[in-house]
Amino acid sequence: MTSTGDLTDSSGDFTDDFDGDDLDRDVWVPHYLPQWSSRAATAACYEVRDSCLRLYLPEEAPLWCPGDHPPLRVSGIQSGVFSGPVGSTVGQQPVRPGAVVREEQPAHWGWTPRYGRLEMRARATVTPRSMVAWWLVGLEDVPERSGELCVVEVFGDAVDPVEGAAVGAGTHPFRDPRLPEDFAAPRPGIDVADWHTYAVDWRPDGATFAVDGRVLREVARTPDYPVQAMLAVFDFPDEAVPGEPYVVPELVVDRIGGG
Repeated sequence: MTSTGDLTDSSGDFTDDFDGDDLDRDVWVPHYLPQWSSRAATAACYEVRDSCLRLYLPEEAPLWCPGDHPPLRVSGIQSGVFSGPVGSTVGQQPVRPGAVVREEQPAHWGWTPRYGRLEMRARATVTPRSMVAWWLVGLEDVPERSGELCVVEVFGDAVDPVEGAAVGAGTHPFRDPRLPEDFAAPRPGIDVADWHTYAVDWRPDGATFAVDGRVLREVARTPDYPVQAMLAVFDFPDEAVPGEPYVVPELVVDRIGGG
């Protein structure tokens, strides 16, 4: 299931039920893209209890990569990481074009699936200034292996009290020249505050995204290399409304894995 330093395809029988009292550090890195900042400045706000992982963002959480990114706060974990040396441009999901590594990250590969049915049972609290997401992104051991399969992305300002949440799913190419942009956010009529199972059936000939077993959408082209899982809660401070109380956004995960 796990390899630190060596790239492996750890797809099949991995499931994390979060039954302990902390994250499995052989699998998860409790930081969000720390190479562009530091581990100290990108530490996730989380707790593991009652067989669930809770990612959340308190109001006092610091900005992520201030000066290199518009105001953003993130609490995220990922199942792999690596970078080149400090001062290089080698690293996953650059914060901006030409970004340089500020803190070198040794290669760590936890759960790195390649094809299969992957799913997460989760619930979320979002507000008009926040977002939650689970996406799978290429390890970028070479720049072209950078494409993304987004399984679920929910912006709080796209939650309709009648029609429910817009659930984003699909592919983003980034630096993968063979992968098209194929992303949309249909409304499956769900309240994301309730428990739902978000899944992707990822195959060499395409992928099917589903919510609670119902097809959400399909894509014809997918990454053909291992990916790492990214789970995160985002807050956009510029979207704050003066005088409105801050509501802590959160993503609570009961289980995640694939087979």
